[in-house]
Amino acid sequence: DVYFPPCKRYRISAPFVFAGGKFEQKKPSIEVLPDECLFEIFRRLPGGQERSTCACVSKRWLTLVSNIRRDEISDNKNPQASDLEHENTDKRGGVSSEDVDSDVEGDGYLSRSLDGKKATDIRLASIAVGTASRGGLGKLFIRGSKSRHGVTTVGLRAISRGCPSLRVLSLWNLSSVGDEGLCEIANGCHQLEKLDLCHCPPITDKSLLAVAKGCPNLTDLTIEGCANIGNEGLQAIARSCPNLKSVSIKDCPLVGDQGVASLLSSASYSLTKVKLQALNITDVSLAVIGHYGKAVTDLSLTSLPNVSEKGFWVMGNGHGLQKLKSFTVTSCRGATDSGLEAVGKGCPNLKQLCLSKCPFLSDQGLSSLAKAAGSLECLQLEECHRISQFGFFCSLINCGAKLKVISFANCLGIKDLNSGLPPLSPCESLTSLSIHNCPGFGDASLFALGKLCPQLQHVELCGLHGITDAGVLPLLESCEAGLLKVNLSGCVNLSDKVVQTISNLHGWTLELLNLDGCKISDASLVAIAENCQLLTDLDISKCTITDSGIAALAHFNSINLQILSVSGCSMVSDKSLPSLGKLGETLLGLNLQQCKAISSRAVELLTEQLWRCDILF
Repeated sequence: DVYFPPCKRYRISAPFVFAGGKFEQKKPSIEVLPDECLFEIFRRLPGGQERSTCACVSKRWLTLVSNIRRDEISDNKNPQASDLEHENTDKRGGVSSEDVDSDVEGDGYLSRSLDGKKATDIRLASIAVGTASRGGLGKLFIRGSKSRHGVTTVGLRAISRGCPSLRVLSLWNLSSVGDEGLCEIANGCHQLEKLDLCHCPPITDKSLLAVAKGCPNLTDLTIEGCANIGNEGLQAIARSCPNLKSVSIKDCPLVGDQGVASLLSSASYSLTKVKLQALNITDVSLAVIGHYGKAVTDLSLTSLPNVSEKGFWVMGNGHGLQKLKSFTVTSCRGATDSGLEAVGKGCPNLKQLCLSKCPFLSDQGLSSLAKAAGSLECLQLEECHRISQFGFFCSLINCGAKLKVISFANCLGIKDLNSGLPPLSPCESLTSLSIHNCPGFGDASLFALGKLCPQLQHVELCGLHGITDAGVLPLLESCEAGLLKVNLSGCVNLSDKVVQTISNLHGWTLELLNLDGCKISDASLVAIAENCQLLTDLDISKCTITDSGIAALAHFNSINLQILSVSGCSMVSDKSLPSLGKLGETLLGLNLQQCKAISSRAVELLTEQLWRCDILF
């Protein structure tokens, strides 16, 4: 007769069960299956989308799916369904959907990049699975970090098995990737064409041996900061990769003459770009380049302490660099007068020459080199302190009728002319002049350049404290073609008169004007606004302009600036906000850094108004 209410059942959310007086976790039935069974299930799924869906379930499933090779995917079908599909295909006169899918998967047009902490094995496995059914992975760039969960052999194995269409692989700063991982890539990605290995210390010659064997289509090879790669690996590449077109080797102490010579001699008719930096090679390597570099068009030699003058001389007299167009030499003590003159004579098609930190190059050597290289179009010198104003003008005169660009930077030996030059024929071909931080360059030199170079379109005179209006004005007045770009940053003795002359004479062509640090005022901005209708890039940083100048610039509707920099202009304040807003109709970039009179609130309002413009503050 006593009423007892029914007991309330406990709600237990799966996967927990009550057994033996306690709750225990219960695995789903499919998780009980061993990896071998799951692997067989996954490889029998009908398409890549289904496998991608399964890979999203758990890391375990992702790892299993990513380890399925393309040739391990089962294509078994129900015979009746298969016959029916072929019958329908024949009636349509087309191809089956499976054929279309297989074609798409093999294209390899997708590109993926992983940086820093995002570079992990799990992400690589996801890439391998996800790209397989969406066109295939063609390019993979990995920039590692010191994270404990960085890329290892496991991640590269997933890529090798799921991405056979990979053509470009770049590995940077991966201390946990060794030979085993790169061997996996070589065994699975036989279409690899470009390999970039930078600062991967565990990788040795064994990796290059595997790449040479498994990737015969390799065309570009870059190795930097890999201390365990030496001659043996490069020799294997030379034997097995006949289509090699570009080689860049930097800071690899085990690489010597044998490895470099093998690459050059084996790919004599295909190798077009060679870059060697900080290697223990000698004159022998340069002799091989000079003899076997028949297809080389771009050659860069940097920091080669064991190469002497003889190496450059032999390279130039080898008569093999007939197609060389661009030659760069940096910090090589063997780059002397006679050595570089021999290179100039032995390279009849040389168009671009860049010489940096060549302490033994003199005026006489530069003049002889300019005479020998008759096809030279671009001459760039940096930190060549034995070059004086005599060498500068001799190179300008002797380079021939094809010289278009001349650039001197940080050449401390250049001093201003003490006397005028004798009558000389003008250099009609020169269109670009760049002088950076050569403190001895003065008004007399600029006056002489004005007579020699009437067709200038690009002028850069940066950090020249010795030039004034008296030297710059004759140069500007002699330019007949109309200047497109003018950079006068750091020339602290130039005034409004120079800007007004530029605006009046070249405003109809001027596109870029940099006046950073010049002594200009609002009058210059008025002249620019009135005459420079094509100007898109204006830098007036650290100038004595005010709000009135900005207002004048915005008053004329004809100017369409895209980049404007007023950094360090202390007299520009919040009053310029309406003017900047009007200019912002065309602006894509605005630099307001170190403008102390502009408040943060004004910048916020300006940012809301100019939503498509990048503002620096």
